[in-house]
Amino acid sequence: MPLSPPSRHRRPHPLLSVSVLLCALLGLTTPAAASEGPSTSAEVARLYEEASAATARYEEGRRTAGLQRARIRRLDRLLADERHDVAVLHGDLGRMARAQYRSGGGLPYTAQLLLADSPDDLMRGKQALLQADLAVNSAVAKTRRAAARLAVAKRRADRAKRSLDRRNVRLARLKRGIEAKLESARWTLQGEADRSVTAGKCRGAVRMEQPATRPTRAWVTPVETYELSAGFDSAGERWAHRHTGQDFAVGIGTPVRAVGAGRVESVSCGGGFGIEIVVRHKGGYFTQYAHLAAVGVDQGDRVRPGQWIGQTGTTGNSTGPHLHFETRLTPYLGSGVDPRAWLAERGVRI
Repeated sequence: MPLSPPSRHRRPHPLLSVSVLLCALLGLTTPAAASEGPSTSAEVARLYEEASAATARYEEGRRTAGLQRARIRRLDRLLADERHDVAVLHGDLGRMARAQYRSGGGLPYTAQLLLADSPDDLMRGKQALLQADLAVNSAVAKTRRAAARLAVAKRRADRAKRSLDRRNVRLARLKRGIEAKLESARWTLQGEADRSVTAGKCRGAVRMEQPATRPTRAWVTPVETYELSAGFDSAGERWAHRHTGQDFAVGIGTPVRAVGAGRVESVSCGGGFGIEIVVRHKGGYFTQYAHLAAVGVDQGDRVRPGQWIGQTGTTGNSTGPHLHFETRLTPYLGSGVDPRAWLAERGVRI
């Protein structure tokens, strides 16, 4: 279960917390620690994007293959119907031939004239039979042409389906390869984050390449894709008090988004929250993003809605990868309000 820290980890202070000042000082004197992380963080962000794109391509290919299979099934049914119609028409021709034979169709034409009630009756019968014969022959030819066209269409659809299947196998292989690299890079990133937290050495911000499309809304969720876990004010045996935020269960390295426009109040890397970011928003509210593996902003930076400001992890008082998200009345622990209700008031439902 994702955890949030006990209240003793944060004390209200009019200035920056000691941990933030310590991190800033150590960051100035330890350039090696600051340069250690960006390559891994950038690699995780890049692989995260590649994995998302590969998954989207694979799912699109799977949907297309499904549509092609449905088309082949329709063609199979239509072809079976056309072949059935040809068989029925062939049967009609056979019945007409047998009826003609039984009614004297096999007699010489002179004998039929002699035996007919009148020449007009004979001519009318012959004409009706000829017309019926021509109609059935025409229907048979037309149905055969339709069946031939359907057979060609089915062969083409089968070829397209086989091609799609081969493509989907390649996409699945590519997707698995990227995901394996991403998983390895995620834990490398987490290891670097754990070492920096243990040593109390904050690494510098990793300037993340932002997504191509920006949210059009003023407020967004802190992560794009997620499952909810521990909620606000829920109880837990490892929390000093009740849970102070909303947890989002996501993998290590998932981009964390600023939920709205604001300015970075603080970035810190120690205590129960591990690596965390606090953002001040208009109206005097603050949002906190905790248990991170990396940060992409510095104190004082302005952020916009949906901007990637860090990457999720499992630093601090955490038992698994997730984002701990809080909304507060002050920058400090203990002033939290329900994040779900707070976001809902701004048109964001989670």
